[in-house]
Amino acid sequence: MELNQLSSKIIKAAIAVHKELGPGLLESVYQACLAMELKSMGVEVQSEVALPVYYRGQKIDDQGFRLDLLVEDTIIVELKSVQRVEPVHKKQLLSYLRLAGKRLGLLINFNEVLLRDGITRIINDVDNAERSR
Repeated sequence: MELNQLSSKIIKAAIAVHKELGPGLLESVYQACLAMELKSMGVEVQSEVALPVYYRGQKIDDQGFRLDLLVEDTIIVELKSVQRVEPVHKKQLLSYLRLAGKRLGLLINFNEVLLRDGITRIINDVDNAERSR
């Protein structure tokens, strides 16, 4: 499935969860519900995916980070339930994208009255990163 189509499905599922639950709950609740919603749409999703950290070709930590959701082994979804998305949240997702070698990530803050105001797309320019090495 094409990246934009898949990200649209993820956003549609997130909106469905937000309409049902509203803002103000724990991130873990939204994570479980979004995974259920995506699975009901026939989309492959993994929760709490370990992301090992490598330094100079050596594995530093088997489970350095955990991805909230990895959708179709393609898009990383980082969930928040915070008053305001901070620049550090966007940098965190970009770092995850770089470490995992993925191109697209969605940062979704469920603590918004209108969920569309809490969705940020983050692009990792994998092609330029590969050329600069």
